[in-house]
This record gives sequence, structure tokens and C-alpha cells, in this order.
Amino acid sequence: MVGISGLALLIFSPFVLTSCTTQKTEAGNGAPATRTVPVTVAQAKHRDMPVVITGIGNVSPVQTVQVKSMVTAEILQVHFAVGQDVKKGQLLFTLDPRSFEADLAKAQGQLARDQAAAANARTDQERYHSLLKEGVVAQQQYDAMNSSAAQYDAAVQADKAAVESARVSLQYTKIYSPITGRAGDILVHAGNLIKANDLAMVVINQMSPIYADFSVPEKNLESIRKYMAAGSLKVIATLPESSAPLAEGKVAFIDNSVDRATGTIGLKAEFANQQRNLWPGQFVNINLQLTTERNATVVPTQAVQNGQQGPYVFVVKPDKSVEVRNVDLGPADKIEVVIREGVEAGETVVTDGQVRIVPGSHVEWNSSTSLTEPQGKQS
Repeated sequence: MVGISGLALLIFSPFVLTSCTTQKTEAGNGAPATRTVPVTVAQAKHRDMPVVITGIGNVSPVQTVQVKSMVTAEILQVHFAVGQDVKKGQLLFTLDPRSFEADLAKAQGQLARDQAAAANARTDQERYHSLLKEGVVAQQQYDAMNSSAAQYDAAVQADKAAVESARVSLQYTKIYSPITGRAGDILVHAGNLIKANDLAMVVINQMSPIYADFSVPEKNLESIRKYMAAGSLKVIATLPESSAPLAEGKVAFIDNSVDRATGTIGLKAEFANQQRNLWPGQFVNINLQLTTERNATVVPTQAVQNGQQGPYVFVVKPDKSVEVRNVDLGPADKIEVVIREGVEAGETVVTDGQVRIVPGSHVEWNSSTSLTEPQGKQS
């Protein structure tokens, strides 16, 4: 048995010696071999960073009008097309005016008759006044004549009101647009009988300017009021699926109370909307710019990691080893974030591959990758 053990020792000894020799060769001077980790990096830099509050807005017209008839009549003619832009004072509908013309003529005839009777009663009243002075008629007769003249005067006033009412009703047979805007679907047509103040004949929305209603957390109210007092606040609207600016406007209104249920404050942004990029009822992303931090230090947002001590980044040192830096974050957008403390402009940070490294790890990256522009950055 001893001979077998010695033989085994002699057989395995070369492998043991070979393995030890290989380890020393790879490490050099007996030090452990250093493994480099492939990562993606970017360089911290200076840039002007807008301080932006984001929210979801709903586009609403400054004015919207449901056009209704003030009288009951048959529609004779529609003077515009579906979806047409109309101007304030433009003729929209013509109703059958014949019955209203007859009512006006009747009221005018009644007025003329009562005016003649009133004139005759006033003449008799003056005559009886002279006879009363001469003692020919009694005071009672004069008072009766004076009362009759006053009644005819009152009838004339009532007739004038009736004439004016008939004239207004006749004017209502021509329906004009009360605002400048875009007409929706025409809900009635020529030949239909429309009742007074019944169905909407058409809805008109003012398209320019236009509002977008949105809400922000109440914690932002103080900042909004502060910067709004210094001037108007710029607002940019974008579509939910795109970051390209759709329209640019300003904050026009801050609500007078905070919604207790949601802890938000309502605002309105006003847009000129000359190009009709915004449409009533549309949902848009709202970017409210409070101010701009000049010459701020920024890094790509993917460089920032969250740990128990707060946000941190991996900074690459000149020897290509990495160290952990806790950072104080500022405003951010979809691409970059402001670093107020922890990283200086010009330093290199890891933007991808953080899960494979620990403090002290050595890293490598493709030298053809620009350090000044993070990969995937939008122009």
C-alpha cells in the first residue's frame, strides 16, 4: 500500500507543479490576476439644464357655444358646411320668417290705432280742462277724461313693447355665429322644425387661442408662484408618444384651491394654436419650465444608481479602476440629470454594466465610443 501511495504522489506531482507555475505566470510576481469588466461610460459635462415640471393636460377651447334657436320655426336654409371655420357674426341658419313678419305687422297696426285714440283722448282732456276753468263742466267729468287719456297713453307704451318684441323675434329667424371658431357636425337640416331653446343646432369651438388644463403636485405651488411673479412661465405641449414640441404657450391661470383628494393644484396653459396643432379634447404631455440652471454639471440618467445611502454613481479613475460616489441630484430630463455634488465636469462615469462591477474593479470600454455624448442620446 505504501508503494501505491508513493506512485500516486509521483504521478500527480507534475500537475500540481504545473498548476502553481501557471498561476504565478499569469499573476506576475505572485500577485492575483486582475480581471477587467467591459462597461459603457460617458463624461460628466456642463450644460444649461431647464427646471421642468411635467404633467398630463387635456386640451379645451377658450369658448365653446351650443347654437340654439330662440324661436320655434321651420329651417329654410343652412349657410355653412360641416367642420367649417366660421367667423363671429357669420350667418349660419335662416328660419321661416313669415309668421313673425305677420306678428310684427299686427303689433304695428295695434300701435297705430292706440296712438290715434290716445291723441284724441289727450285733445278731449285739454278741451275739458278749458271748460273746467270756465265752470262749464264738473271736476268729476274732467277727471274721467284725464284718466281715459292716461289709459290710452299706457296702451301705446304696451303696443310699442309688443312691436319691439315682434321685431326681435323676426330677427331671431336669422341665426349668426356668436364667436369665431370651428363648427362641428350640423345636427339639424333644412325642412326641420326647430323649437325654441330646444336642441343644439351646431356646436362651435374656439380654436385659437386654446387652453390645456393640467395638474401638478401641491409641493410645486410655491415655486410656480415665485417664478410666475417674475414673468410668464413657458409651457411646451408634446404628444404622449413623442418628445417633439407640439405647441409652445404660457401659464394663464392657477386655481384658487388645492384638490384635497389628489393633493394637486390645477393650472391652465394658453397656446396661440395658429397651426391648429392642438385639438379640443386631446390629451398631451405638458412640460412647465420654471427656470434654467446655468452651467450645471450633468451625467446621463442611466449612470445614477440607488442604494441604501441614496443615489450614487461609479466614477472611473485614471487607472481605469472604479469608485463609488454618493451624489446630490438636481433637475433631470429624459436623457440627463444634474449632479449638484459628488461628480465634477470632465470625470468619467459608468452608464451601463454596473451590476458586474464593485468598488475597485477595473473596467474597459470601446475607445471608439464618444465620452462626451452618452449612447442613445436624442438630438
